[in-house]
Amino acid sequence: MTAVGTHNQATREAWLETALQAIPSGSRILDAGAGEGRYRPLCAHLDYVGQDLAGYDGRGDGEALHAGSWDCSGVDIVSDITAIPEADASFDAVMCIEVLEHVPNPVEALRELARLLRSGGTLIVTAPFCALTHQSPYFFQTGFSRYYYEHWLEWLGVEVEEITLNGNYFEYLGQELRRLPAIAERYAGAKMPREAIQEIEAVIQRLGLLSVQDQGSAELLAFGLHVRGRKR
Repeated sequence: MTAVGTHNQATREAWLETALQAIPSGSRILDAGAGEGRYRPLCAHLDYVGQDLAGYDGRGDGEALHAGSWDCSGVDIVSDITAIPEADASFDAVMCIEVLEHVPNPVEALRELARLLRSGGTLIVTAPFCALTHQSPYFFQTGFSRYYYEHWLEWLGVEVEEITLNGNYFEYLGQELRRLPAIAERYAGAKMPREAIQEIEAVIQRLGLLSVQDQGSAELLAFGLHVRGRKR
């Protein structure tokens, strides 16, 4: 079976690693919404500070998709993302990775991250373009478009230097078709027969070919956006 629809996380993390490596060694970086600290190892050359609300336990309210277990005990700062107890301009870089969909007011979160960033500092943000409900009840938005960042970051005094879309329409459909048997069993009580699985596999193969030929469908639908900006 083609690998279409399986590259979401790997592509995001490769982009993030490159963005972090471009930050000078010794720079102080805030990982806002750090969770379990997954990206701390990518910041070994930096002075890393992790922040999180630390409210999610892996099970949440039991609705939709959950991690099963979640350990935020390693974060340095436990606080709301809109009220982080650090001085203005106290970080050379700030990253916020797959967090904004879990924040009731993402504009206020971005305002706080901009406040903490020194002039000339780097802001790194990734979030879904479209997402299924996960980590509820800490789930408030299904995703963000490029226009969201272009509007609000400009307003907050952050110049957008890069917006990269992760995946495309065909990749996203491939991802969701791979989920279909499990979703059908969970929510419809229906175990899909072998012939139906074969039909899904055939469609996924076709989506893989279409993805190779893709000429811009990410503007319609993608896994997420990768954003890099500079504080004025």
